[in-house]
Amino acid sequence: MKRVLVANRGEIAVRVIRACHEEGFAAVAVYSEPDRLAPHVRDADAAVLLGPAPSSESYLDIAKLIAAAKATGCQAVHPGYGFLSERAAFADACKDAGLIFVGPPASAIRAMGDKTEARRRMQAAGVPVVPGTAAPLRDPVDARREAKRLGYPVLLKAVAGGGGKGMRLVGNDAEVEGGFAAARREAQKAFGDGSLYVEKYLERPRHIEIQILADNRGRVAALGERECSIQRRHQKLIEESPSMAVSPALRRRLSEAATAAAGAVGYVSAGTIEFLLMPTGEFFFLEMNTRIQVEHPVTELVYGVDLVREQLRIADGQPMRVHGASGPGGQLHPRGHAIECRITAEDPFNDFLPQTGVLQYLRVPSGPGIRWDAGIEAGNEVTLFYDPLLAKLIAWGETREIAIQRMRRALSELVIVGLPTSQPFHLRVMDDAEFLKGEIDIKYLERAGARVLAAPPRAGVERAMAVAAAMLADEKRALPEHIVPTGRRADVQSPWVIESRRMNLRDGLE
Repeated sequence: MKRVLVANRGEIAVRVIRACHEEGFAAVAVYSEPDRLAPHVRDADAAVLLGPAPSSESYLDIAKLIAAAKATGCQAVHPGYGFLSERAAFADACKDAGLIFVGPPASAIRAMGDKTEARRRMQAAGVPVVPGTAAPLRDPVDARREAKRLGYPVLLKAVAGGGGKGMRLVGNDAEVEGGFAAARREAQKAFGDGSLYVEKYLERPRHIEIQILADNRGRVAALGERECSIQRRHQKLIEESPSMAVSPALRRRLSEAATAAAGAVGYVSAGTIEFLLMPTGEFFFLEMNTRIQVEHPVTELVYGVDLVREQLRIADGQPMRVHGASGPGGQLHPRGHAIECRITAEDPFNDFLPQTGVLQYLRVPSGPGIRWDAGIEAGNEVTLFYDPLLAKLIAWGETREIAIQRMRRALSELVIVGLPTSQPFHLRVMDDAEFLKGEIDIKYLERAGARVLAAPPRAGVERAMAVAAAMLADEKRALPEHIVPTGRRADVQSPWVIESRRMNLRDGLE
């Protein structure tokens, strides 16, 4: 491997490009027409236009991606997350084209991508699974019969699904038919496969996942757990590592189950085994994500492992550099605590409605223990064509309390002008008593919604920031040499100080 095509966009494309450069590989970006000015395009060594905005004509077009890799002399393709990252057909297409797929073999993707097949494999490997069916449902009558056997409430779930798509909660016989039709329709649209299975609904579990890393030499390492219980519609909002609910003994049990799960499908590369953890300490396999996760930075900060660079090394045939963790249940030990907040272009006070617009101004937080992974910068346009994730803000501290303090400070420093984001929601969670105690599960947002999602009493601060940004733009055009209102030249004067002084003069305060 000398040159890698990064088959993605946004923050994960930037992340992979950086890892390629650190590992000594050249990186080739791909982009759609709306992304022509995106940071990942500029950061790469070369870039290839795929086509118009729709994903089906750009980032999801396998033929175009393979052609781009071949035309630019790449030996490998990194899929990132989302898009084609968990499509066995893409892994096969890369192999057929003589390209290295930076990820697991297609056989592992298929085994874990089919949820019923994954459940069968996990049961055979001795990994506990949520009670449910091991084969797709034929029709609503079949679904109703299995639901009665398991006992309501149950979940109807897409066989080829993930991320909460193609899923419906059913509480009684009367809801089965409508839930079945809706779940099948959504699954067909999202995955091209409307097959469903039924699973017992568990009340208030935690969503815990184990990061694993496996190389071609038979080594499998478990890099601890991530607490991912703060979700909305099965989409994660805040993640942290380690979990307050996981003791060293439980961590070992979870790690042993995760490495057994990986071994059951011949897994290679980075992957994540997701579990539902009950208050009793009992846990059940939920699914496997056969790719790098959005929330991988919290694991990197706590365990000191660069997961993306390890992916590249493993794909290049090299051994992973994780030491002290080999064989069944091999695990490392956490150092400190890390929290990640997903900064999305959504209005948290309006049912997380996706937002669009031009990012007019961006001030990124920094300082001890703060990491900012982003795929946007000032001047970029945010559209509805792609996922609303703009960036990830990660804080590390020696303890959970310090990590929360740093996250609170970093969120307060972050300035985004141009469109609403999830930032104020995250700030409220960092001050929420239930979160501070670590008393969270997948129903946290339903309980805390009245506290953390209530509309602010006034939007004066946001409005003032927008006005200040607009006035600053005008000032820059009028005073390119940073002339203060008195006419005195001040080359080192901050434009924010200039704007503040000008506003004070206007208001008669100075």
